[in-house]
Amino acid sequence: MQEKLIKPTSGYMMLLAFFGMIIGGIGAIALQSAISLIALPLFLGALIMLFGFFFVNPNGSRVLVLFGDYKGTVKENGFFWTNPFYSKKKFSLRARNFDSERVKVNDKLGNPIMISVIAVWRVKDTFRAAFDVDNYESFVRVQSDSAVRKLAGLYPYDNFDDDQQEVSLRSGVEEVNHTLEEELTERLAIAGIEVLEARIGYLAYASEIASAMLKRQQAEAIVAARAKIVEGAVSMVEMALEELSKKNIVELDEDKKATMVSNLMVILCSDKEATPVLNTGTLNQ
Repeated sequence: MQEKLIKPTSGYMMLLAFFGMIIGGIGAIALQSAISLIALPLFLGALIMLFGFFFVNPNGSRVLVLFGDYKGTVKENGFFWTNPFYSKKKFSLRARNFDSERVKVNDKLGNPIMISVIAVWRVKDTFRAAFDVDNYESFVRVQSDSAVRKLAGLYPYDNFDDDQQEVSLRSGVEEVNHTLEEELTERLAIAGIEVLEARIGYLAYASEIASAMLKRQQAEAIVAARAKIVEGAVSMVEMALEELSKKNIVELDEDKKATMVSNLMVILCSDKEATPVLNTGTLNQ
């Protein structure tokens, strides 16, 4: 079975009938004649009729069931009346936020990480939410936890090699969140849940390896910075030799060029300020 939308009788019309039965019963008692015998059925009918009134708020719904038989869902907001023997279960159709707890899982490389997910969802199919799962809110929590564990195993936390093109949890935000949203949509469809948005809310290394990974990241950053410094220093030395040769400022043989290159590279690549030494003799001394 699938969700079936119905529109019950207007509650305002039946409210007039309800008051008519009440007034008729009072009038029958007031006559104090044989007609007064119908007062009790009128009052009893009005009492039973009272249980058929219900209202639906905006972005709300009611699932109607008669002795275990699904009769339909009312999603139109307003004041209505239906069979008094129907059970009328409320289901909110509003969007809801779900922020999962931080769980410790292993990424694709086996590193322990802490991760949580934030999802925006709402009930789309009230029949599935009511009858295909035991508790749809609990179902959302459990399946979200399962989805985030699976997601963590599909990607590494980070790529330490710049040449790697593999998507990671930290760098591939859009693709990872898209994968998470698709995974949640597939898992929650059985409960009639529509996933409006899903994304990673928290991501970090577990405490036992956080310090080691921080040192590794710092080392990677230092190596990358040194590579840029060396690249720039080589360009500057090359430019200096070309300018000296072009303007005929000084004649340098191969040994002097090697010495000059060595000195410039030391000065340019050093992480400390160089201390100049003044040579008061000739270049050969």
